Amino acid sequence: MTAIDYEAEYNNRARVPEHAAIFLRWASEAENYRADMLEAGRAELGLSYGDTPRQTVDLFVPEAADGSPLAIFVHGGWWRSLDASSFSQMARGLNARGIAVAVAGYDLCPNVLIAEIIDQIRRACLFLWQRHGRRLLVYGHSAGGHLAAAMVATDWPSLYPKAPADLVPAGYAISGLFDLAPLVGISVNQDLRLDAAQARRLSPALWPIAPGRALDAVVGGLESSEFKRQSQLITQAWRGTAQTRYEEIAGMNHFTVIDALTDPQSAMVARLAALAQGIKS
Repeated sequence: MTAIDYEAEYNNRARVPEHAAIFLRWASEAENYRADMLEAGRAELGLSYGDTPRQTVDLFVPEAADGSPLAIFVHGGWWRSLDASSFSQMARGLNARGIAVAVAGYDLCPNVLIAEIIDQIRRACLFLWQRHGRRLLVYGHSAGGHLAAAMVATDWPSLYPKAPADLVPAGYAISGLFDLAPLVGISVNQDLRLDAAQARRLSPALWPIAPGRALDAVVGGLESSEFKRQSQLITQAWRGTAQTRYEEIAGMNHFTVIDALTDPQSAMVARLAALAQGIKS
């Protein structure tokens, strides 16, 4: 059996040479969406949920905001790069379908560890629940997909006794990472600082999941076999207890796969809207 080249399998920027242009496009689209939503009076930017500058959420609400479902989007970047300000437009599709979206920021490795980032996104979820009194759909991309799954599997009352056990009953993870063991031996770990025990402890595929939770794990058809395996793994690990669903999006790579989030008519947004609308407040 040929050994897996994990360095190559997980190096998405090398697999997608045009990634820099994609990042610039995202930033431009995000800036334009923020400007449009501010002008329409439908955005609250920089809501602080923690004690560092990156621990903020930008909230984008639909035209009829009263009683709308609430979702939170978590960006990727290997837990060590990118910024929430490049992803405001990922709220567009759900906003157009009557769903409010908070786009979350968080501190980055190596300044913090992945365990601390998980705790930060948990605080963001609790902040939104305390502010709006609504359960949440969490959706995220790449490292954000890992964080979305972690939110679905979180024991919320152990963190905040007043929180509902199913504060995050559903998640949608795009190109996520759920088994962190392969990352220990590749170059990205210079910043992540994982050892084998930490990698196991921070792998949502190994966590218990409460009955009734739902998780979609979606990946681009052009992505590496390892990224496809990651999404297949968690849907198999949680199946039977949670409602899980695996999907490959044909023709999409690790970065273009999330562009469908900006299109209210896309199948991805339709699925997200159905998950969000199925969550009781």
